[in-house]
Amino acid sequence: MPHLILPYAAAENAPAVATPQLDALLALLQETERDGQEYDFPIPPHERAVAQAWGLNAAAPAWAAVGAPARLPHAWLTPCHLHAGADQVRLDDPAQLQFTLAEAQALCAILAPWWAEDGLQLQVLSPLLWRVSGAPLAGLSTASLDRVLLRDASRWLPQTQPFQRLHSEAQMLLYSHPFNDAREARGLPPVNGFWLHGAGALAQGPTPIPTPILLVDGLRQAALRQDWAAWQQAWQQAEAGPIAQLLAHVRAGGQATLTLCGEAQALHFKRARSALMQRFQSLFKQKTFNSLRNQL
Repeated sequence: MPHLILPYAAAENAPAVATPQLDALLALLQETERDGQEYDFPIPPHERAVAQAWGLNAAAPAWAAVGAPARLPHAWLTPCHLHAGADQVRLDDPAQLQFTLAEAQALCAILAPWWAEDGLQLQVLSPLLWRVSGAPLAGLSTASLDRVLLRDASRWLPQTQPFQRLHSEAQMLLYSHPFNDAREARGLPPVNGFWLHGAGALAQGPTPIPTPILLVDGLRQAALRQDWAAWQQAWQQAEAGPIAQLLAHVRAGGQATLTLCGEAQALHFKRARSALMQRFQSLFKQKTFNSLRNQL
C-alpha cells in the first residue's frame, strides 16, 4: 500500500496552485487522522508522518540511530554558518557553504579531539551530514533542520551541557582558524557552528519500513527557501508524476495512503473502504485541495 507524503503542500505566502489530479484523488479517499501541533513544534509534520510510518517516536524521531549500533544514542550534525543579528540568530542555508568531503574531513579532524573529551565520537557520512555518537546525547531534545533553515534558531541552540560549551568552543576555535581563512580567501562563508538534529537511541536497531513511502522533496526544498516559482514547478511535477500514478492505482482498486502537510498540521487520507462509499463521497462530499489548504 503506497504512501505519498506532500510536505509543505501549503505554506505561508505560497501562491495558489491548480491540482486537478489531487482533487480527483481526494474524491476517492477518506480522511483518517489529523496531526496538529504548534507552528514552532520542533519536528515538522512531514517528518512526523515518516517517523510514524517507520515506527519511530513521531515527537522526537531518532533519525541518526536508524542503521547505527543499537542502544547507543546518536544525533546528526550539520556544519553551518550562524548569522548573529540584533535580535536573532539566523541559520543560513548549509548548501551555500559549498562544503566538500575533504573540507568536512578536515573540519572533523579539528573538532573530534574536543568532542572526544566528552565521550562523543564524530563520523563524516557526507559533507553536511555527520553522525555523533555517545552517552551524553541521551535525552537530548533537538529541532529538525527544516524548522530553523533561514530562520531564527536562537531558541533551539544547545542549552544543555556539554553541547552548549562545545558550541561556544567551536565558535571561538573557528573564528580565526586557518580552515576558515582558506575558505574566506576563496570567497566562501566561514563555518562557525553546527546543528544537532535527529537525536535519540533505538532499543533494537533499525525499524523495518512497513510500506513504500514517497516524499515529494521538491516541494520541501522550494518552500524552505521561499522559491515560489520552483514550488509551483514542483507541484506541476507532482501532479504529472506521483499524484497521477497514485490516482490510477486507486482507480484500479488499489489501497493507498496520502498525507498532506503544512508547517503545523498534517491530514492523512486512505482509500474509501467500498466502491459505494467512494461514489457517495464523490457525489455528496466533494473536497478539493483548495478547500483543505487552510487547515494545514
